[in-house]
Amino acid sequence: MNALDSFAALLTDEGRALLADLRDYDPAQELATATRLRRDHPADLVSAALGQARLRQRAAAKFGAEDAAVMFFTPNGVEQATRTSVARYRAERFAALGVRRLADLCCGIGGDAIALARAGVEVLAVDRDPLTCAVARANAEALGLADRIEVRCADVTEVDTSGYDAVFADPARRGGRGRIFDPEAYSPPLSWAVGAARSTPYAALKIAPGVPHDAVPDDTEAEWISDGGDVKEAVFWFGTAPGARRATLLPGPHTLTGAGLPDPAPGPVGRWLYEPDGAVIRAHLVADAAAGVDGRLIDPTIAYVTADELHPTPWATAYEITDALPFNLKKLKALLREREVGKLTVKKRGSAVEPEELRRKVKPQGPNAATVFLTRAAGAPTMLIGRPARG
Repeated sequence: MNALDSFAALLTDEGRALLADLRDYDPAQELATATRLRRDHPADLVSAALGQARLRQRAAAKFGAEDAAVMFFTPNGVEQATRTSVARYRAERFAALGVRRLADLCCGIGGDAIALARAGVEVLAVDRDPLTCAVARANAEALGLADRIEVRCADVTEVDTSGYDAVFADPARRGGRGRIFDPEAYSPPLSWAVGAARSTPYAALKIAPGVPHDAVPDDTEAEWISDGGDVKEAVFWFGTAPGARRATLLPGPHTLTGAGLPDPAPGPVGRWLYEPDGAVIRAHLVADAAAGVDGRLIDPTIAYVTADELHPTPWATAYEITDALPFNLKKLKALLREREVGKLTVKKRGSAVEPEELRRKVKPQGPNAATVFLTRAAGAPTMLIGRPARG
């Protein structure tokens, strides 16, 4: 039985009953569960159902337990799908622009299409892989969105997008050897996706967050998105604000738009250290975040901001610094022992020392907690010791 046939079997009454039986199954008991189920069901169907149950459990982190429990997945689909919080944010941006009909190119298992449909957008979801399309179609039906999502199995480069208000494209960034870093090696290439984006009034292209700024087309707004402090993706928007650079932090959303500020002058480490969110750093908006806290850099090459007073900000995590010392392992070990620090968080930026290596050498013990930053200040290896700001 090939993969498409195995998946089709899961959509039968018998397959759905098996999946319902496995909704709360314990992976540690898989052998016993499989043995029990094979007494009454074909072995191939039981294997397919167990595989799907495992994927649903993995997918709960991205899609939420309620949706994941009724959706269908492939291993690549779980890995590559957009997290629901990010897809919802993007869908709401499209809806706010007045988009009512959108072509979702390289739709995968339908994560973005689902969010768009829930935002009131009619979606043409296109992918060239038959199994992926079957899964996307099943997901639209499972979530009651089949009337808003048309799934088409086709080569996206041959799809006519005229008549649509917008295009969303998520080119494949993984190949047989893993992650692809060259945008022209995406499938389809970034240059093709940019051309497709310019064919409709609005468009968004999902890109790896490490995309270099010199690869950003002049006529796009580039947005870097993080969720819970983790940078998830970059997006090129067409038809919105050409030349703009944004960092958006979820939940919230909190959006910082660049004002073209020069980097602040570096200065001495103050009482407070701000660690900018990764999306702010990727968007090259550290200067904008620093301006919001009346801050300065600790070093011209390091994305840590320091200030003498505490200013609440969504763009960075604040720490109260108790010690700023030249890097010295023995001195650090003695200081932590004196303060009975057993819970040690180690962060690094601009240092060759690995956090785990440092933790092994200092052997923290005791009831207290501290954060150590391994970095450079005014060009010199430095260790900053502190704790997260309260409130």
